[in-house]
Amino acid sequence: MKVLVVGQGGREHALAWKIQQSPLVDRVFVAPGNPGTAAIGENVDIAATDLEGLVNFAVDQSIDLTVVGPEAPLCDGIVDLFRERGRLCLGPDKAAAEIEGSKRFARELCEKHRIPGPSFWSFENPATARSFLENRPDGPIVVKASGLAAGKGVVVCKDNEEAREAVSHCLEQVQGGAGDNTLVLEEFLEGPEVSLITLTDGETIVPLEPARDHKPVGEGDTGPNTGGMGVITPVSLMSRVSQQMETQIVFPTVHAMNREKRRFRGFLYAGLMLTQQGPRVIEFNCRLGDPETQPLLLRLKSDIFPLLMAAAQDKLDTVEAPVWDSRVAVCVVACSGGYPGSYKKGVPIFGLDRIETGPDLQVFHAGTRLAGSDLVTDGGRVFAVTALGADIQAARQRAYDALAKVEFEGMHYRKDIGVAQAASRA
Repeated sequence: MKVLVVGQGGREHALAWKIQQSPLVDRVFVAPGNPGTAAIGENVDIAATDLEGLVNFAVDQSIDLTVVGPEAPLCDGIVDLFRERGRLCLGPDKAAAEIEGSKRFARELCEKHRIPGPSFWSFENPATARSFLENRPDGPIVVKASGLAAGKGVVVCKDNEEAREAVSHCLEQVQGGAGDNTLVLEEFLEGPEVSLITLTDGETIVPLEPARDHKPVGEGDTGPNTGGMGVITPVSLMSRVSQQMETQIVFPTVHAMNREKRRFRGFLYAGLMLTQQGPRVIEFNCRLGDPETQPLLLRLKSDIFPLLMAAAQDKLDTVEAPVWDSRVAVCVVACSGGYPGSYKKGVPIFGLDRIETGPDLQVFHAGTRLAGSDLVTDGGRVFAVTALGADIQAARQRAYDALAKVEFEGMHYRKDIGVAQAASRA
């Protein structure tokens, strides 16, 4: 079998790494890939946004399955195009991908089908949003870009003054992104955040293990939101409510999409807040999370390829459930200085070759490239170290010991990934 993975980040590196371990797979291509994927598969110089180029490659190379990592090509209709050309492509079609492409659509879907979430208000221009803020009681509120914003179009505001400033910030994000160019204001919710990702063909639903991302750039969840600074899985606090999250949120969402004639195939990511009133949806994504994918796939003991192929063929009920390593995985992301704001590219990276990788530890490249024979930075999130351990402390120790061997100018990473979870277990 030949598999094409679309994308160039850490999620796609992890997918290629896991897929190439399958005895059913002969060749793995990654478009466009990165230096990490080049070491385990074959990089193809086609951008993830070049849908025609990707489908032509899949046809020419007789690719058996294409797996799409990032959200933009899904929202642009890559699955629809592949289907028209008779090629299997795992992911939601353009209509179903709107669950991420438009936060307004996602909120209206939840409201219509009584899926628990915050109260919300949507606006088509910033002036109307600011007028709303002038007339509401002062207090915390969340301002979101409704369209795609690479995980950074969300601002949690402590009061209306901050919210008015955030309206302009999020407007810039939606104008530079894709999808629904509106603003969504949401009720502020309190509680631990968790990520629940499921693989579905629109009928059968296979939940993956729960994970907890750390979105803010700074220790103690301070600073602006990012695409994700680190992850821990499994999450002990979710064990008592995992069935509740599945039955009250995930399963109803898949069925709601069917009723809306938007059958969802692929990975459905539910970002949840565990409030005192129960789990509430804070976001949906139409693909695997990044960096959640990295620790999840390190813990996945069974072959991922049959699951992916079955989901793409609407035969997910015919394959066995995934088998998970019972140990804890901790993923820590190393970022460029200044991220999620402006940052330099082309900064030399030293020491990655000093990390000994294996079944219990992997380095997944994200924003890297080769400049001649030198590895340099090429993005905000540069790479992620992911480690397994008997408990959180052991996994953290292994990950941070590896990170200490690497350096580049401006390198930044959070030192507290998993600390709160370790304290809760103590």
